Amino acid sequence: MSIGFGYVTPEQIIKDKADLARKGIARGRPLVVLEYAEGILFVADNPSTHLHKVGELYDRIAFAAVGRFSEFESLRVAGVRLADLRGYAYGREDVSSRSIANAYSQTLGQIFIQEPKPYEIELCVAELGTDGSPSALYHVIYDGTVTDRKGHMAIGGQSDELDAGLQRGYSDGMDLDAALALAVQVLRSADPGGNSSRLEIALLERGAARRAFRRLSEQDVTARTSQGEAKGEDSA
Repeated sequence: MSIGFGYVTPEQIIKDKADLARKGIARGRPLVVLEYAEGILFVADNPSTHLHKVGELYDRIAFAAVGRFSEFESLRVAGVRLADLRGYAYGREDVSSRSIANAYSQTLGQIFIQEPKPYEIELCVAELGTDGSPSALYHVIYDGTVTDRKGHMAIGGQSDELDAGLQRGYSDGMDLDAALALAVQVLRSADPGGNSSRLEIALLERGAARRAFRRLSEQDVTARTSQGEAKGEDSA
């Protein structure tokens, strides 16, 4: 007796892959990105002190991601190599967040279509604007879709709720203390049980000679969060 195999439509395969990726991302701890007056702020819920969700790609370009660490770390490393190669071959000014985001989009799109299992990640490529030019935030998801975001964005679990919280509290030209206080408040609101043990916080900030990326220590975070919350109470 022969055993027949059921036919699965291409549409069903795509749907199953998308569901798998979305479920994996939703289980991840969230991350928020905000533009403030002098730069771009990244705040990630990350209990690990060694596995970073946020990293530098080039002089004024940073990478942030949620999902499976091994998958997004391989993309981060590839982005660093791409930026270095383009900067060496052409010029440092020719390295842009848009070109890196497009490269990530192509890679993730190919993996989503051609591989049995998609990457369970979503990421942000951010570039700090200089000489009056605006900053750029690019959001790239598991199937290669890339969108241009303005002001702020949230990725990972409960991203819709986080985006709504950022929208309510965000304003153009916020200083770093206020932006950090808002980001921490929004992340804490998504974790009412207090399970978040550590925040990973980094900046792209204007004023540096060339490399704009730096990380904030836990002491910096505590001091600045207190200042930002105090400012919010004064203006309430």
